[in-house]
Order: sequence, then C-alpha cells, then structure tokens
Amino acid sequence: MKLYTLAGTCALAPNIAIAWSKAPIDVVLLERGEHKQESYLAINPKGQVPALVFDDGDVLTEATAILAYIGAAFGGGDMDHFSRKAPLGRKEAEALSYLSSEVHAAFKGHFAPSTFADTPQTEKVVRHKTYARLDAYFKRLDAQIEETDGPWLLEARSYADAYLYIVMRWIERTPLQLEDYPNLAVHQREMEKDDGVLLALERQGMKVAGG
Repeated sequence: MKLYTLAGTCALAPNIAIAWSKAPIDVVLLERGEHKQESYLAINPKGQVPALVFDDGDVLTEATAILAYIGAAFGGGDMDHFSRKAPLGRKEAEALSYLSSEVHAAFKGHFAPSTFADTPQTEKVVRHKTYARLDAYFKRLDAQIEETDGPWLLEARSYADAYLYIVMRWIERTPLQLEDYPNLAVHQREMEKDDGVLLALERQGMKVAGG
C-alpha cells in the first residue's frame, strides 16, 4: 500500500498514524503541483492529498477515512482506535469529524478567500471573519484539553491528536498566535517530542513548527 502526501497538508495526520501503528504502508511525497498532474489525477481525480492506494488498486481518499481504516486494520500500539466500541473510540471519531468538517474547513477563508469574495475589500472581510471563527474554535479546543488535564485532546493520545497537530501548525500562517492558547501550545510541543511525529515530518519533507 502507498499513502500519497504533500508537505504542509492534512496528509500528515495519516502519515503520523502509520508511524504510530507501524502499518506496512509506504509514504510517497509529491512535489508541489504534482497533485494536479495527470499521473496523480488518475489516482485521485479530486487532485488532493492524502490518497491511500491498496495493493489491489483500490483507492481511499479523505484523511479521516484513511485514519479510520488504519485504526481498524492496524490499531496503534497502546491506542485501540476505531476497532473498539469503548467511549474513547467514539469520542475519537467525534473529535476527528469536528476537526475536519469545522476547524480544517474554516481555514479555506484564509487559504482561498477569493472563494467567498469578489473584490479585495470583501476578501479582507472574509479573512477577518475567518480569524474570528478560528479563534473561537481554538479557544474551545484549548478548553477541552484543559478539561482532560492534557496534553492530549481526549483522555489519552489518539489519532485526533495527529489531526489537531497539523491544523494548529497552520496558525503560523495567520495573524493568530499559538501562545494565546496555552494548552494547544503544550500539545504541539508534546507532539514534537514523539518519534513517530518526527518520522512523519521527515517523510513529508517538513520540520518542527517554527523550525
């Protein structure tokens, strides 16, 4: 199997999951723009990463779907993910859905404000509203970590932490400051002490945040 990735994208989350679970999946790093070329579009017509290609040629896309597959098929060492019906497994699925459908999606107003705006002035309005929305999300996530006594999003480390790590890295590209969310800042530092996270960053041509 192969996981196709691109530096700086949410493909880092399943990349980390592969490292944590020691799944026999090769990680393929695409060059910027290669995900829009015909050779990759034949794999994923959406022109996005990640994409997981199975040995029989079947393809699975979307980070949360790939995380669900890795968790069910390979587990995660001391983390028993989607393969169990325990509360942590249910909460992990809920957290991943929130991170992908709400937090990740909100970044579109930063990365592609022209999707919602027709003029430079309205684009500024879109960005302003985007940062206010992200701030509300970050405060909620910060409070959630505090409630669980941290440093993880849930009561134990889970694949949700892998997804949270990548979306919080994107804060560097906005006017918001990670240190304004102290529990999220601790989360990022703890993640970057992890050998699996460091391996995934290396495989995806990335450095630690701020590095």
